[in-house]
Amino acid sequence: MSSNPFTVDLKGLKTRPKAEGAAIEKAADVAGDAHGFTTREPGRRGRLPSPRTGQIHAKTLPGVADEIANEARARGTTQGVIIEEAWAVWKELRGR
Repeated sequence: MSSNPFTVDLKGLKTRPKAEGAAIEKAADVAGDAHGFTTREPGRRGRLPSPRTGQIHAKTLPGVADEIANEARARGTTQGVIIEEAWAVWKELRGR
């Protein structure tokens, strides 16, 4: 043992060969499938609905996302509630 308590003996560490890229992608696909993620359809933009809840995720510009997050924090609610309220206002303005 070293006299310095802040040193680490690296001799005892062992290295492992890194997996090939295809093996890593396969492992990622298997893990994603196990957690309910599905592959994106070619040419389709945005996130897929959650397989569990059917919830969609809106993609917003960073400034808009910050404003929504700040409003949700100030009101003590979730960002989803803010988006739902905005959708209701939009529908009302469109007469739907």
